[in-house]
Amino acid sequence: MSIRNIAIIAHVDHGKTTLVDELLKQSGSFRENQRVAERVMDSNDLEKERGITILAKATSVEWKGTRINIVDTPGHADFGGEVERILSMVDGAIVLVDASEGPMPQTKFVVGKALKVGLKPIVAINKIDRPDGRHEEVINEVFDLFAALDATDEQLDFPILYGSGRDGWMNVNPEGPKDQGMGPLLDLVLNHVPEPTVAEGPFRMIGTILEANPFLGRIITGRVHSGSVKPNQAVKVLGQDGKLLESGRISKILAFRGIERQPIEEAHAGDIVAIAGLTKGTVADTFCDPSVTEALTAQPIDPPTVTMSFIVNDSPLAGTEGDKVTSRVIRDRLFKEAEGNVALKIEESSEKDSFFVSGRGELQLAVLIETMRREGFELAVSRPRVVMHKDENGQLLEPIEEVVIDVDEEHSGVVVQKMSERKAEMVELRPSGGNRVRLVFFAPTRGLIGYQSELLTDTRGTAIMNRLFHDYQPYKGEIGGRINGVLLANEPGEAVAYALFNLEDRGPMVIEPGEKVYEGMIIGIHTRDNDLEVNVLKGKKLTNMRAAGKDEAVRLTPPIKMTLERALSWIQDDELVEVTPKSIRLRKLHLDPHERKRFEKARTAGAA
Repeated sequence: MSIRNIAIIAHVDHGKTTLVDELLKQSGSFRENQRVAERVMDSNDLEKERGITILAKATSVEWKGTRINIVDTPGHADFGGEVERILSMVDGAIVLVDASEGPMPQTKFVVGKALKVGLKPIVAINKIDRPDGRHEEVINEVFDLFAALDATDEQLDFPILYGSGRDGWMNVNPEGPKDQGMGPLLDLVLNHVPEPTVAEGPFRMIGTILEANPFLGRIITGRVHSGSVKPNQAVKVLGQDGKLLESGRISKILAFRGIERQPIEEAHAGDIVAIAGLTKGTVADTFCDPSVTEALTAQPIDPPTVTMSFIVNDSPLAGTEGDKVTSRVIRDRLFKEAEGNVALKIEESSEKDSFFVSGRGELQLAVLIETMRREGFELAVSRPRVVMHKDENGQLLEPIEEVVIDVDEEHSGVVVQKMSERKAEMVELRPSGGNRVRLVFFAPTRGLIGYQSELLTDTRGTAIMNRLFHDYQPYKGEIGGRINGVLLANEPGEAVAYALFNLEDRGPMVIEPGEKVYEGMIIGIHTRDNDLEVNVLKGKKLTNMRAAGKDEAVRLTPPIKMTLERALSWIQDDELVEVTPKSIRLRKLHLDPHERKRFEKARTAGAA
């Protein structure tokens, strides 16, 4: 059976996973009576909740006697480590673009990588039924994007389809007919995407996706580069430097058939399969026949731009809500994560009670923390810091991102002002239809930490911000941080509604009545720029006197809800976020007030 390998590339929320659902449905991959979840490729709980693809996944459909392997790629640049590896498995790409929004920064990020490795693109304009659709302009924008990304003449001569993934149709005409379903898209894949090129020689394969299975152990997915492989065959694993990592036998070969993986007796060059039975081989390693001496070259991975400290939780409430709290358990979990996620870098601190975790962005690290807390981990995390570099002349360089903000015209002024305060440089301003404008900036990553929630407040929730790593540039100088101080609890106990009510003049709260607090825990935002220690345990004094109106229930202003991402971006360098399976608390790094003063003195003396 002939094979085609394709990736689906799209910006977050442009309908990529819904399109895969329809391809699986219409190619007969599901039984007629089979119950199938919506967005079947988003298998992870976090993916379903957030509506984004975090992990790359493979599936396959059969169409007119050809097997089409489809890889669903993450649309967010923070998960770019997934994208770069996946593109080495495929020969073509479907670039899915929203008929109204057009190509967005994340599309640009993945498409740039795809064109660089020589993939032939097919452009599919999705959501053609949107009332604000402007498909003709979007096609021009896609062409300009491809040209700007140095596409070859052959890549620029891309075929175009229009349709709606949700309604299950694609056609060469925007109006349809719609009764052919996804047939035109699948036919185009057969005609436009070349068959996989097969190298001569014995079995070789680069690992691209790693996962752990309770029954089969480590499962590595990749595309067979040359030769063929059978269960129980002897193989060895070579690292990227060509050194032997391990030798062993393959216990099982699994092929993607619809949404399920089925064991097969032999896999041939060009097919995408998963193999089990090896204990050390990981992503970017070469799995090969014992006679092979040279490793295959893997795609280079962009360096991490943001780092955070993961610290063993030492608060007075440590261990009360989670069962995985020791440094050994946290260390094992982080190193296990880094094995499968090559964009992450883990380093141990000299004290052994904290770890430096570096990644592509706040979202990638926030997803890792959220996954860990759901597994029962307790830990404290610091504010994200930017990874700086030095050039050969010793000049300090920092990561710069391309930021695209779509916003209503009336709010554009405040966005430009706030971005310039964060040392951003505006490179483009153009109308994007419907009284909205598109602003494009080059901004230091440092300045963007914590800006998302502020942007939504400034624009009444109407702005959409997208970011993409641009390059390293000379250090831009100091950027102002948070101007408010915090309200701190001065003793342990449970917060009392009466005390919180009396403190409302001091600033908004971030905790509810009845919540457990401890000394040094942040319970609110101070209206001034200094930190203030307050008593949240003071109840109302009871007397035997009665007065009209004195016994009314206390009416509290609802507290500010701190989500994980918001908390990470809001805290300062001397504060931490305590993360447990049930709570997200904010606290000072040093809980004791005397220690805080000593630390502050030492810091000011060091700065002087």
